[in-house]
Amino acid sequence: MKAIPIGFARGLALSGFFLLALLLVLWHGWLARPQVMPAGIALALLLLPLVPAVPGMLRGRSYTHAWVSLLALFYFILAVDGIAAGVEPAWLPAATLTATLALFVGTIAYVRSRGALRRRLQAQEEGGEGHGRT
Repeated sequence: MKAIPIGFARGLALSGFFLLALLLVLWHGWLARPQVMPAGIALALLLLPLVPAVPGMLRGRSYTHAWVSLLALFYFILAVDGIAAGVEPAWLPAATLTATLALFVGTIAYVRSRGALRRRLQAQEEGGEGHGRT
């Protein structure tokens, strides 16, 4: 299977990451505020897990992308629950699901592409030794 280009994967991951954060603010902070707790607490619970990932996502660190892919599963469940519960406006959980899928696919593709690139570079370095190159 051919790998997704690393730039596309990174762009997809970053787009999904920041779009997810924006949609969470719109959904739980403005358009469909939670009724069981203050909106500020709901937003803090939903956005705080994303905050430590921002520097690693912006720097393109594979480790951060890998654990954010696992974190995306929580937001996937949240979006599916919102769709099943009939949250209004209905486009919010659907858009959140789309952003979460973009985040998940982008982070996984980025980690795989970086790993493949690292293996190719390592093979080139090992293949170049002993051939008179300096």
